[in-house]
Amino acid sequence: MLNRRYLRTKVMQSLYAYFQSDDDRMDIAEKNLVKSIDKLYELYIHQLSILFELVEFAKLRMEDSKLKYIPSEDDLNPNTRFIENRLVNQIANNKRFILQYNELKINWADEQDIFRSIYLKLKETKAYIDYMNAETSSYNADKKIILQLFRKFIISDEKLQNYFEDKNIYWADDYQTVAMMVLKTLDGFTEDKDDFYELPGLYKAEDRTNANDDRNFIKELFRKTIINNQKFEKLIAESTTNWEVERIAVIDNILLKMALVELTEFPSIPVKVTLNEYIEISKGFSSDKSKVFINGILDKIITDFKGNKVMNKAGRGLFEKNKQSIQNEK
Repeated sequence: MLNRRYLRTKVMQSLYAYFQSDDDRMDIAEKNLVKSIDKLYELYIHQLSILFELVEFAKLRMEDSKLKYIPSEDDLNPNTRFIENRLVNQIANNKRFILQYNELKINWADEQDIFRSIYLKLKETKAYIDYMNAETSSYNADKKIILQLFRKFIISDEKLQNYFEDKNIYWADDYQTVAMMVLKTLDGFTEDKDDFYELPGLYKAEDRTNANDDRNFIKELFRKTIINNQKFEKLIAESTTNWEVERIAVIDNILLKMALVELTEFPSIPVKVTLNEYIEISKGFSSDKSKVFINGILDKIITDFKGNKVMNKAGRGLFEKNKQSIQNEK
């Protein structure tokens, strides 16, 4: 589920921490990188569990209403459409979800105020009112209200974000990324999915015997950037006329070295994909001028590489891809 741009960004952050640290244990730093990404699956299961817990909260409120001293007709015969939502029930009964949920020992008992706030806001929306009052019930309607609930209330809820940040400081930065993964998961459900439907994994392709496997990709990119650090430092210096390497921003320097690793060590990744990816990452993590600087340096080095036949691209890496193809590659 995680795209390659996100994985490149995590590698960049780990490289920054490594180069700024006095600890030169590359193996430990690499394990920490992989672990930090793998931990995102815990956040993913937690976010999925919010939907299940919200329905449970609604059930409890419904039961409490029946115990009023003088319950109304609606209290005694409530509309159960929301608590019987078929998409949420699919998640709650999914074997993979149940296994992960139990292993993580997820417990929302002390966070009922969060669910109360979200539920009350949901109940006031026109979408919810129309959903509950519709003449007929359908799986598509169940799915639509849950997607709207997640987009409008769960993704943006500050209390939820604070809760996750308290559990893991790194989850605050990853909250939105994982939320997009959950939305894709919800959108992928159809009425015919049974309890054994396999939830998506973190990585798009997981085959550890394959060099193109995403987990292998982050390890190799991290490791080879460190191993080739001095060599690429010299290459960058030779390509920056009238510009001392020491004056290059640390992040820009790391991004350039990562790009050089991809150009020389990953034959299946097209040149344009590499160029586009590191320019885009620089927009979010470096200065306004970085994208122009990185583009200029990489353009010059790529031209030299082509002339010296340094890049040995093969398979998909041979093709000059258009914008849509680059997006798909990511």
